[in-house]
Amino acid sequence: MSLFRRLKSIPVSYRVPLVVALLMIVISVAISERVLSRLSHTQERFLDGLAETYLDGLSAAVVPAVMRGDVWEVFDALDRASSSYEALAPKETVVTGVDSRVLAASDPSRLPSYSELSAGFLESFRPDVVTIDEPLKAGFVRRDLAYQGQPIGTIYATFDVSHLFAERREILVTLLVTNGILAVFFSLGGFLLVRRMIGPMRVLEDHMRSAAKGGAQTIPLGDIPPGDREVARLFRGYNALVHAERERANFAMQLAEEEKLSSLGRLASGMAHEINNPLGGLFNAMDTLKKHGHTPGVRETSISLIERGLTGIREVVEAALATYRPERSARPLTAEDLDDVRLLLKPELRRRRQRLDWQVSWTGSKAALPMKGGPVRQAVLNLLLNASAVSPEGGAVSLSAIGTDQGLKIEIGDQGPGMPPEIAGILVDQDPGPAIRAGRGLGLWMVRRMVDDLGGIAAIAVNPHGGTIVTLSLPVESKGAKADAA
Repeated sequence: MSLFRRLKSIPVSYRVPLVVALLMIVISVAISERVLSRLSHTQERFLDGLAETYLDGLSAAVVPAVMRGDVWEVFDALDRASSSYEALAPKETVVTGVDSRVLAASDPSRLPSYSELSAGFLESFRPDVVTIDEPLKAGFVRRDLAYQGQPIGTIYATFDVSHLFAERREILVTLLVTNGILAVFFSLGGFLLVRRMIGPMRVLEDHMRSAAKGGAQTIPLGDIPPGDREVARLFRGYNALVHAERERANFAMQLAEEEKLSSLGRLASGMAHEINNPLGGLFNAMDTLKKHGHTPGVRETSISLIERGLTGIREVVEAALATYRPERSARPLTAEDLDDVRLLLKPELRRRRQRLDWQVSWTGSKAALPMKGGPVRQAVLNLLLNASAVSPEGGAVSLSAIGTDQGLKIEIGDQGPGMPPEIAGILVDQDPGPAIRAGRGLGLWMVRRMVDDLGGIAAIAVNPHGGTIVTLSLPVESKGAKADAA
């Protein structure tokens, strides 16, 4: 991981103080370099001025003695100069004649008179310019002596400049300590400031995490800062969003309940006809038994009619219970479940004089498929009711179901004008939210939820003979999924 990525992974409350500290270090290094460079330049100019003053005074004192070659007078001038320029801290001064031999030196034991200067000694000097040797902490300067334009000798002076480097070290330490304190102060201030600034964002983040888990809660009024208008507007906007989402969810639930009641109403009407018709026959059979019960043939015929009527009523009631009773919704799906759907759909088809093309093939090795039968029955019944509603009177509705060990494939067709794209998107789009929020297609939304819960796929195609074909491909539940559900 690169340094930039590592820096981005650090929380903002720590990242900003760290960046501030780094900036302070960079700024302190730049400032320290400029201060030390300016100090060094100032010290060198000051040293140049002192050296010039020293050499001017010494030159005026030794020129007559150099012209005469008076060694003792030169010694005396050097001794007086060393005591007069203590601020310059001269370490060693050498005066040579026109032949470059030493006339006098401040340390005659090291450089006796009339001796020659070594090449190493002469390399450290440049005319009228102070040369500083940092390892030796010494400064070197020379002055050529002349009289009436004729060279008569040279002065070589060496100064102690250790106090200059000590001053530089002292200023450097002061800069480092000062900048370090400022870096710590600004870093701590940045940390506290950023923590204070992102505090409201953390409150909003916590509420958004709760909302993502399905428990959206409004931010209490006590947590809304009164002085920060921007954060207050943000929090109030979030609260308005939570209220709007609650209202939308309540509205969707209300519409879904109305859709469910509408479907139940249609089914109840059909079931009433399915039950009332056998009941009429039962009452007729009862009257026949009362009047002609003693006749064996009449009695057997009437009893058989009563038995068939009661059987029909029981089938209708059991089909309704198998579809809408909650405790049976988790039972495995069987072919009989689809037969119950056909029985429940029969009254609606009879009322609209429609034909049902029914093809169910159960080729699996087991009589029941390991998927929840209740939701599948309700989804198929919902789609068939929708197909019947959009198909014209006297038309046809079709259902084709193939059950295998791998899953169940259901195709439901109608002869309607076709499904609008915005409604079809509820089944096939990745996000069915826009149509749901518009309050349309709630029956298809319940079908979509069943398909998603079972891990299936829904598809919509155009029927070559007119209308629409809705295909549901539902896989069987794996053992791992059952274990997770448990």
